[in-house]
Amino acid sequence: MALIKKRSYGMVAFAVDREGKRRYLILRAFRNWDFPKGAIEEDESPLMAAERELREETGIADFALPYGNLSKDTEPYAGGKVATFFIARVEQQPLTLPVSEELGKPEHDEYRWATEAEARRLLPPRLVSILEWAIGVIGGSKA
Repeated sequence: MALIKKRSYGMVAFAVDREGKRRYLILRAFRNWDFPKGAIEEDESPLMAAERELREETGIADFALPYGNLSKDTEPYAGGKVATFFIARVEQQPLTLPVSEELGKPEHDEYRWATEAEARRLLPPRLVSILEWAIGVIGGSKA
């Protein structure tokens, strides 16, 4: 078993568009697409950390957790990092990526409300497996 050196917690946020198609919120920093995620803070549960990261990285404060604390870990990556993801249902909306106090600019360069096919193409393999898990939990394909 690999040694986990760093953990992060995040959300697979999905919305259903006007045509009834599911969209997944993905964020880009440099060339890397990801789901909203980050480190846990003192006195937070993993789910609380994921909720906070969704709010901080996207500005989305209103969301539902239809699957509660059901979560899935990524395979270890980048020298022992592991990310744990939960699922949130949100309203598809234009976003203004908030400025990080630490960085003095947004943490991400771009966001996208991606279809399943777009998300599969853009996300790295470790996150495609998280996307596939979320699709299975939410219930089938709504591409």
